[in-house]
Amino acid sequence: MVGYPNTKETKELIKRLVSIPSPTGNTTEVVKFVERQLKDLKVDTKRTKKGGLVATLPGKNDTEHRMLTAHVDTLGAMVKEVKDNGRLRLDLIGGFRYNSIEGEYCEIQTTSGEVYSGTILMHQTSVHVYKDAGDAKRNQENMEVRVDAKVETAEEVRQLGIEVGDFVSFNPRVQLTEHGFIKSRHLDDKASVAILLQLIKRIKEEDLSLPYTTHFLISNNEEIGYGGNSNIPTETVEYLAVDMGAIGDGQSTNEYTVSICVKDASGPYHYQLRKHLTELAENNNIDYKLDIYPYYGSDASAAIGSGHDIIHGLIGPGIDSSHACERTHESSLLHTEELLYHYIQSSLVPY
Repeated sequence: MVGYPNTKETKELIKRLVSIPSPTGNTTEVVKFVERQLKDLKVDTKRTKKGGLVATLPGKNDTEHRMLTAHVDTLGAMVKEVKDNGRLRLDLIGGFRYNSIEGEYCEIQTTSGEVYSGTILMHQTSVHVYKDAGDAKRNQENMEVRVDAKVETAEEVRQLGIEVGDFVSFNPRVQLTEHGFIKSRHLDDKASVAILLQLIKRIKEEDLSLPYTTHFLISNNEEIGYGGNSNIPTETVEYLAVDMGAIGDGQSTNEYTVSICVKDASGPYHYQLRKHLTELAENNNIDYKLDIYPYYGSDASAAIGSGHDIIHGLIGPGIDSSHACERTHESSLLHTEELLYHYIQSSLVPY
């Protein structure tokens, strides 16, 4: 299988995307970035009222449509409390655990637009002072942000402009390794956003004639459950979410193939679409894994849950250590890209 688009280009695009802070609720800058990428490709876009982005490519059949989606919003936090000791208590955005961000560098963005760096730590961090430094629970009560400013009281913090409700984003620590891995926070789901941008670029460069008008939704509320549940044209027949495949005990997904989800916490995905995707993979020498994600929901399941009468599916690159320090391999990106390339040129499944 010929690698196109070049996976190096895809990885560099992912690196740029994960480096733009975009916790759910504060995604304007990353949406602008995606908008500029699409403008450079001469693709028309429109903003949704929720702050997402829709790009549409016309197809031969304009009465039956497809929609593909990936999300730019990420895990993050808000300032819950400005503590008396000059540190910040957090409230988490998205489904993850405090232990996964212990020791992480972060940025606090104030309402006025000022940005301060900090570090997320246990209050009882110093082993020279706290006997329970290792045993204390990693929770909202014990975790705090040490702000990189000369502050020792709540009043001094507030003088900087930091207040309850300010967004906190985590340093992605992105690295591209010599063996083809990309490791970073927020590969969920910026890896998939990069893949969709590369797919659109390929369509334009090859001047592909799509069989159906195809929409690309870049959603921005997926991590809190309702990113892709609206802005779905009534002509849409098939809706395919492109999101990470979760890796762990009992899972078949790995970092080297495209993962095709058959079921998650919302229930089974559309059986005929799943079979269609596996047939496309097998006929085009695309490595894939079928899997069930036990604690997972996607933009496609959100769309079904909101009452849309659509055929829904979910595929994506395999991502290790989801909602923590994530990693995938360029081969997984490539197989995902290739499956999408063949999918958008295929016929709709019967309904």
